[in-house]
Amino acid sequence: MRADSAALRPELTDGQYGFVPVASLSGRLGRSGVITTPHGKIKTPAFVAVGTKATVKAVLPESLAALGAQAVLANAYHLYLQPGADVIEAAGGLGAFMNWTGPTFTDSGGFQVMSLGAGFKKVLAMNTNGLEDDDVIAEGKTRLAHVDENGVTFTSHLDGSQHRFTPEISMQIQHQLGADIVFAFDECTTLMNTRDYQEQSVARTQRWAARCLAEHLRLTSERVPRPYQALFAVVQGAQYQDLRRQAARDLVSLSIDGSGFDGYGIGGALEKDNLGTIVRWVAEELPMDKPRHLLGISEPDDIFIAIENGVDTFDCVAPSRVARNAAVYTTRGRFNVNAAPSRRTFAPIDDDCDCYTCAHYTQAYLHHLFKAREMLASTLCTIHNERFVVRLVDDIRASIEASAFFDFKIDFLRRYYGKNGPRGQGQE
Repeated sequence: MRADSAALRPELTDGQYGFVPVASLSGRLGRSGVITTPHGKIKTPAFVAVGTKATVKAVLPESLAALGAQAVLANAYHLYLQPGADVIEAAGGLGAFMNWTGPTFTDSGGFQVMSLGAGFKKVLAMNTNGLEDDDVIAEGKTRLAHVDENGVTFTSHLDGSQHRFTPEISMQIQHQLGADIVFAFDECTTLMNTRDYQEQSVARTQRWAARCLAEHLRLTSERVPRPYQALFAVVQGAQYQDLRRQAARDLVSLSIDGSGFDGYGIGGALEKDNLGTIVRWVAEELPMDKPRHLLGISEPDDIFIAIENGVDTFDCVAPSRVARNAAVYTTRGRFNVNAAPSRRTFAPIDDDCDCYTCAHYTQAYLHHLFKAREMLASTLCTIHNERFVVRLVDDIRASIEASAFFDFKIDFLRRYYGKNGPRGQGQE
């Protein structure tokens, strides 16, 4: 069904924050909408490009804007360590610092403190093989982060210095960074943690969320007349339905002097096969008039599943990371452009792509750049991959508003993964 946004809520003006649902999927939680921020509007569903250290690696912010990216997410943990939140505040905030004029997000640093602290670097352990361990640590690593009721003490991965994050400190850092949307400080567990620890962690994240909200309201009142920063709570609970639902309900009910959260993130390690189910559990408990952000997905089948089950925005580093390793997306699947077949292929990565790279460069040239270890290879392939994901989500949004989502999903996934789709997905 289609819905008129004006009938649901009066149109918001630039400089305000709010969310307006526009259209919904019949019988599903998926929808399109518009998030208004002080630095512009975000049409949802939307992919938020990850610029961890105030840059999407290898790509100019101007190029990112040209390929259609609507917003950028940076990381509070990394920016706190380098160059320092005070430096970015003095520059006029994250957007001004990196010359990005659109909306910005910052995550709380909770994921990085935990994953880097446990030695997993970019990802958490996602394959448990039936194991449970509350002191999970990567092989050959020592623990660099220790959580307690008040916060986390961690060792910098840069220089070994000692640091302390609490909910209040995370809020103070993110207010200095000045992003339009910030996240409450949470504890991110792995799938290997026991049920007992997951219960303790969800309760602790709830208490930290209350402290974040209180500090956020205090800082907001002190930082007038700076633009309002929206605060999203993060729903944890791993693979347990009762924990996920209760966590969502508790965060929705949390308010201070009538003020609650402006939106909600869905966090934690998620098993791929259960992604849609877990997202649905959470989305069913969240209010319809608040946006939902899923932290960390990018594979096409995951994108469709997440959006269908209620996700409005999501982020992931994968498009830029795999691009730097020569992996590129096409409508017929993913391949490595540094492989032998591309050496004499004088055609673009994807004939159906409208990105700058595909309009000007051939696979043969990109193959040469990677073999010659030229930095331009990463730039051109990242432009392509970021555009691919942005365009895919734009097309998904259009299909929702045209009541054609399921037909588009089946057609796209069959072409991308083959006629049967991923694990039979795409079948309705």
